[in-house]
Amino acid sequence: MLDTAKEVINLPDTICNEFQHNVQQYLIRHQSILDILSKLGETTARVNRAVTKSVTQCGCIEIKGKKNSLPENVSINELKSFFSSQVEGNLCEQCREIIEQEMGKHLFYLTALCTTFDLNLLDIIQQENKKISTLRIFNLT
Repeated sequence: MLDTAKEVINLPDTICNEFQHNVQQYLIRHQSILDILSKLGETTARVNRAVTKSVTQCGCIEIKGKKNSLPENVSINELKSFFSSQVEGNLCEQCREIIEQEMGKHLFYLTALCTTFDLNLLDIIQQENKKISTLRIFNLT
């Protein structure tokens, strides 16, 4: 059990850094940048496929895609209420497990890419978080 607030704050840092260290240690077969890029693309496709199968084969979720309509004179603060993920339902345990596994593999190769370029995954996350926190709703990327 963690006793201090400082330990709680440092826990995610430790996990992120440990994960990057482990990826660096155990990335053996795919050390070429071309291998890493192709595996990253493959894992993106596998995440997409797992979500697709949750809709088309399992049916635990549905996608209700439609054009978002915005009334005139909507304030910036109200914008979020007019958009949705267009996902209805909840992932079943099996689909959740598969998607988590595929996302884990994707994170592995994303972290391998960071390692190849001597980038720190935690620093990237912190920079992006700071940008989101600063720009808030104006972060339209």
